Amino acid sequence: MRVLVVEDDRRLAGLLVRGLVAENFVVDVEYNGRDGLWRASEHAYDVIVLDVMLPSLNGYRVCARLRAAEVWTPILMLTAKDGELDEAEGLDTGADDYLTKPFSYLVLVARLRALARRGSTPRPPVLRLGNLELDPIARTCRRDGRSIALTAKEFAVLEYLLRRRGHVATKAEIIAGVWDESREPDPNLVEVYVSTLRRKIDTPFGTRTIATVRGVGYRLVTEGRKR
Repeated sequence: MRVLVVEDDRRLAGLLVRGLVAENFVVDVEYNGRDGLWRASEHAYDVIVLDVMLPSLNGYRVCARLRAAEVWTPILMLTAKDGELDEAEGLDTGADDYLTKPFSYLVLVARLRALARRGSTPRPPVLRLGNLELDPIARTCRRDGRSIALTAKEFAVLEYLLRRRGHVATKAEIIAGVWDESREPDPNLVEVYVSTLRRKIDTPFGTRTIATVRGVGYRLVTEGRKR
């Protein structure tokens, strides 16, 4: 497994390299954001360990530029900061996971292996299906250039389906991906949200986006306008 470590603290970087090599990782290291961005863009890696506070270009900007260039290598961000806003900023720029220093080395290795198993799946900042667009960061939905107002839960259900485009999503999977575990709803509630989504994103435009796979769940389809 090939890993890129981008960390300006040379002592920590050295510890990470030695530890990861001992776990049979192949490791490259860069000490500033600009060089890290170049190496991540020009070479193939299974996963990237990216510090936030880097000279020349911080980790948030490195991550955002990689995603804008459609480099989908899984990214684990490291930071000395501790707070929900910092974590949210890292994830919103396209990172896949987040660890606050000091961290458990065993947890770091386990998360890197999990990210590598996930692979470099495209995760564009704006999700599209035909002329339907969903922007998870700006929290906007548009179809054919027109804004569509969605509730928070409608938005979450549609985002889940768009991220699983090409797959059939069961009600149980949608519930697990959208609802809090402590307040698991009746599976029939998924039907209610799918129905309201259809009324908002399909009916006014004469299109069909969410198809029911009888006895299984739902999948997204790209169809022209209904006649």
